[in-house]
Amino acid sequence: MSIASGVLFVAVVFLTSTLSGVFGMAGGLVLLWFLLLSFTATTAIAVHGVIQMTANASRAWLSRHFIIWRVVAIMTIGVVLAALGLLLISYTPNVAIVSLLIGLMPLMVWMPKHWIYLDATRTSHALVCGLVAGGLSIAAGLSGPLIDIFFIRTRMDRRAVVATKAMIQVIAHIIKILFYLSAALSLSRGEWTIILLAAPLAIIGTSAGNVILKRLTDANFRTWTRWIVTVIGAFYFVQGLTMVL
Repeated sequence: MSIASGVLFVAVVFLTSTLSGVFGMAGGLVLLWFLLLSFTATTAIAVHGVIQMTANASRAWLSRHFIIWRVVAIMTIGVVLAALGLLLISYTPNVAIVSLLIGLMPLMVWMPKHWIYLDATRTSHALVCGLVAGGLSIAAGLSGPLIDIFFIRTRMDRRAVVATKAMIQVIAHIIKILFYLSAALSLSRGEWTIILLAAPLAIIGTSAGNVILKRLTDANFRTWTRWIVTVIGAFYFVQGLTMVL
């Protein structure tokens, strides 16, 4: 990684962390796209896990009083089961598969409410969320848009949504890093230096986003989340489709 690329990487980490600090996961979508341009799919997902784990951990800490721990515990069981399943089939990602999977995720947030009712506060739904989201986190690098459909129709306020999602994503990112540990260890010392230098900016960006979040109403938060994730997802899908064709 050149000096110019390193500076750009640090800037992208800050900006995407700020975006995630407001909407919970949109920044992760943009960051992963940038990483896929610079690394192989496995390495990009591993690096994404390190940065996003830092950003989500800081976001969870800032909103720790709003975390619903029962939901986090149930989802964690699902994440672990998903990781074991992918480990058994020796799953290996590529950019086209990752792009298509991410591109399809935002469709879920527009699903009419009467088609299917998902509520993260219900035990069975939380377990399914952890299982599916955990699998996608490893297979595609992230699962924020899918996790969102289990939260966006709950009666939780925006602070509880962001805090609880941040905590479960910290756990998912840790498991994702362990899954792709060999790819992460293949990076040079210089590359890891830049990544570790960028990590604190993820925390600063998250703090900045948290300030903006406090100014949003619950209605505006949910509306903006849907549209931002949809636009980014459409870009991913077109990219993946182009690669396949």
